[in-house]
Amino acid sequence: MPLKNRLKEHRARMGWNQQELGTLVGASRQTISLIERGDYSPSVTLALKIADRCGVKVEDIFMYEEDGIDGGE
Repeated sequence: MPLKNRLKEHRARMGWNQQELGTLVGASRQTISLIERGDYSPSVTLALKIADRCGVKVEDIFMYEEDGIDGGE
């Protein structure tokens, strides 16, 4: 999956567990867990809410990485 994240690191820095962060952003604990594991890509709205609650830019938490697919020239 090309979307990488540092959500667990930022959540821990804020002193929140997955349930607390989920409540703050309107998501379930399970959703936060799936995002942290890289098994789920959040919507743009949810990613922005998470970054806002953590006091950082969305790019500080979520990073897009290519899968090594050649652009083909």
